Amino acid sequence: MKIRKCSFCGYDIPIGRGIMFVRRDGTVLNFCAKKCRKAMVDHKKKARKTRWTAYYGKQ
Repeated sequence: MKIRKCSFCGYDIPIGRGIMFVRRDGTVLNFCAKKCRKAMVDHKKKARKTRWTAYYGKQ
């Protein structure tokens, strides 16, 4: 099995964990926690501007 990365924070998701979110256009987003899903889908936050993500400050 392939280890997936969280679509928002960039951290690895262990096998058997996480949330798979499918948008109406068919795009599949993998999230490690509800915190990541809410930040990206509900609040429309940018991962580069959120301090606790692996993508923080990267261009």
